[in-house]
Amino acid sequence: MQIQVRPFEARDLDPVIDLSLRAWAPVYESFAEVMGPEVFGRQYPDWRTSQRREVEAACTEGKAHVWVAEDGVKVVGLVAVVLEPEGDAGAIELPAVAPDCQGRDVGTTLTEFATTWIKRAGVTLASIWTGGDPGHAPARRTYEKAGYTALPLVRYYKAL
Repeated sequence: MQIQVRPFEARDLDPVIDLSLRAWAPVYESFAEVMGPEVFGRQYPDWRTSQRREVEAACTEGKAHVWVAEDGVKVVGLVAVVLEPEGDAGAIELPAVAPDCQGRDVGTTLTEFATTWIKRAGVTLASIWTGGDPGHAPARRTYEKAGYTALPLVRYYKAL
């Protein structure tokens, strides 16, 4: 596998949406298991549609800097960076790797690329969000390997 990272182009939108939905399916399955069907259904009634919109917005609205990872001519990953308006922090967002390429350093490559880009932009703090559920375990390993420090947070839900 020969991974190259390049800026997102309009022609990447459909493949990026497809791979991100496939990549995040296990995460949402994990959420459903942890939260239970009633709470999950209320919090994420149609996660595919909301994720599709979020990816499309990041890729098209110009608020995020977006890159894709390619293996040859196939898009196999996505990462976005949003710089804080004050210029002192950058957030890595929407990281996704095609399921058939997970465990092959695509996520590591994208995380390192985004982190380096943030640093070169003159920003001194980078962050990335992930869950503590089993579906996010591979992401946590990637971020820890890249030198990120976890801040344990807990978010509670209750169906009313």
